[in-house]
Amino acid sequence: MERVGLAVIGAGYWGPNLVRNAQATPGLRLEYLCDLDRERAGRVLGEYSTVRAGDSLEEVLGDPAVSAVAIATPAATHLKVAMAALEAGKHVLVEKPLATNLAEGRQLTAAAERRGLVLMLDHTYCYTPAVRHLRELIRSGGVGSIQYLDSVRINLGLVQPDVDVLWDLAPHDLSVFDAILPDGVRPVAVAAHGSDPIGAGRACVAHLTIRLSGGAMAHVHVNWLSPTKIRTMVIGGSRRTAVWDDLNPSQRLSIYDRGVETYDPAELPPEKREQTIVSYRVGEMVAPALTEQEALRAVMAEFAGSIRERRSPLTDGRSGLRVLALLEAATESLRSDGAFVEIPEETV
Repeated sequence: MERVGLAVIGAGYWGPNLVRNAQATPGLRLEYLCDLDRERAGRVLGEYSTVRAGDSLEEVLGDPAVSAVAIATPAATHLKVAMAALEAGKHVLVEKPLATNLAEGRQLTAAAERRGLVLMLDHTYCYTPAVRHLRELIRSGGVGSIQYLDSVRINLGLVQPDVDVLWDLAPHDLSVFDAILPDGVRPVAVAAHGSDPIGAGRACVAHLTIRLSGGAMAHVHVNWLSPTKIRTMVIGGSRRTAVWDDLNPSQRLSIYDRGVETYDPAELPPEKREQTIVSYRVGEMVAPALTEQEALRAVMAEFAGSIRERRSPLTDGRSGLRVLALLEAATESLRSDGAFVEIPEETV
C-alpha cells in the first residue's frame, strides 16, 4: 500500500513527538521537518536521518512528494499555515485549537470541504484506549441516558503568555465530551467562572458549566496552580457510571453498576408516596482490560487512514469548530460575570 508523504511543520515542543510517531506509522512516509530555525529541525532529526530539514514552508508545500502536513506551530499561526497547505492541495493535521477564533476555524473547514481534503485535529486524548472504550460504551447505550459529566484537569502548570487556562487546558476535556456523547446530545449553553490570584493578567483557575440538550449538565475544572496533578472524568448514566483516571495506569477506567432508581409517585402505595421517590442500586465494579499504547500513534494512523479511505477522521474540522464555539462562549461568559451563553447551533 502506497504511503502518504508527510511534512511536519514546527520543531518546537510538540513537533518532535509528531516526527517520532509519523516515522513509526506504516501508512506514512515522513519527508520533511520544517521550522523557521533550520538548525533546530536538524537537531530533532539527528545526524543520520534521511528526512529533510527545511525552513521554507513554500518549498515544502511545492514538493509533490508531500501529500499531507502536520502542523505544530503556535495557535496564532494556524490559519496562515493551514490555509497555505490546503490551498496547495495538502491534507492537514493541526494541533489544538483549530484556530484562535471560530471565524478563522470556519474559514479552514470551508476551504478543506471545498477541496475535498482531510482537515483533522490532534485531539490526542480522544485516541487513548480509555476514551475509545468510553465512546463505544456510551454510544451503544451501556451507561444508559447521560445524567451528568464531571471533569477535573489540574496541575502546577506553565502559565501561558497568550491564552488563559480555559484555552490551554479545557480543549482536551471538551474534545473528549464531543467524541463520547451520543448522537442527539449536544451542548446548548455554557457558563464560565475564573480567577487570577497571582496577577498573571488572565484566568489561571476556571470552572465551566455546560448545559446539554435533554437537561443533563457537564462540568470542567481547569487549574494551573494546583500542586496536585489530577486527571479524572466521571460520566454518570441512568444504568452505569464510568470513571476515567488517566493517571492510574493499572486501572484507568472503572465502570460502576451503581446509581439511583427513580419512581413515579403514582406507582407507589399511598403510605410511601411522600417518603420514597428514589432507591439506591449498589452493584459490582468492572475495570476493563485496556491495551496500553501511545495515543499519538493512533492519531497518526487515523490521519493516514482517513486520507487513503477518503473519509472524515474522528476528530475532523467540524469537531474543532464545536470546541472553538464552546471556548468562545466561555470567554464571553467570563466577561459577563458567569452568565450562560448559548452555543451556535450551526457548529453542531
